[in-house]
Amino acid sequence: MRNGAVPDVVIRRLPLYLRTLRQLRREGQQAVSSEELARFLGTTAAQIRRDFSYFGRFGKQGYGYDIETLIRELEAVLNLDRTWDVALVGYGNLGQAIAHYRGFEPNGFRIAAIFAKSPEHIGQVVNGLVVLPETEIERVVRELAIRIGILAVPAEAAQEVADKLIAGGVRALLNYAPVTLHVPPGVVVRDIDPIGALQSMTYYLEPQEPRPSADGTPAPDGLNLAAVAAEAKRQASR
Repeated sequence: MRNGAVPDVVIRRLPLYLRTLRQLRREGQQAVSSEELARFLGTTAAQIRRDFSYFGRFGKQGYGYDIETLIRELEAVLNLDRTWDVALVGYGNLGQAIAHYRGFEPNGFRIAAIFAKSPEHIGQVVNGLVVLPETEIERVVRELAIRIGILAVPAEAAQEVADKLIAGGVRALLNYAPVTLHVPPGVVVRDIDPIGALQSMTYYLEPQEPRPSADGTPAPDGLNLAAVAAEAKRQASR
C-alpha cells in the first residue's frame, strides 16, 4: 500500500520500529516477538501487529519476527533500499552541523547539494561540495533530480526557499524553521521544532517550589545568588 492507503501516523512509527530492530541486530538477536518489541517502544503488541498488517504478514505464529527479514521489509516499505540525494539550504551554525553529520549515508541519504545566502559561505568546499548561492536552487535541484530538501534557514526565508525547492522537483521537505510551510498537494513536510518539543514536555513538569534555606525556611523570591556567592567568598577569605 502507498500514499493515502496507510495512515500517516503509522508511517511515522515505522522508522522507530526499524531503529529498534537494527539495535537488536547489533546486539546479536535474531528474532523478536511483537510483545518484546512493544516493551522496547512503550506501546502495545496489538498496535505493532496492526501497523504491520497494512503491509502484509511479516511474522510467524509462535515464532515472532525474523529480525533480518523484518528490517529488509521495512526498508523496502520506506523506500530505503536505495540512496536518496538531499539538498541542504542554509549554511549557518545549524546548516554546518547538518552538513557534517555522519549519520546520513549509513541510513540511505546523501547531501548532494548545499546552498547558502551569505557571501562568506558561498564558494566554500564542504565534503567535496561547493556551497552554491540560493539563486541556483531550482536549476541545480532539477539537474540532479533531487527529491528531498532540508531547510536550515530563518523563519522569514523558509517559504521562499521551499517554493524554489518544490519548483525544482523536491517532494519532501525537512523543515527546521519555526514556521508553517504552505505546500501543494503531493509534497510532504516534516517539521523539526525543538522549542515546540520542549514546550510539550513542560506540561508534565510540576512548577517547583522555592528552594528551602539552610534553616528549613523557604528562600525568598528574587534571591541574589551572585551576592550570596560574593559574601561566602569574603567570609572564607577571613
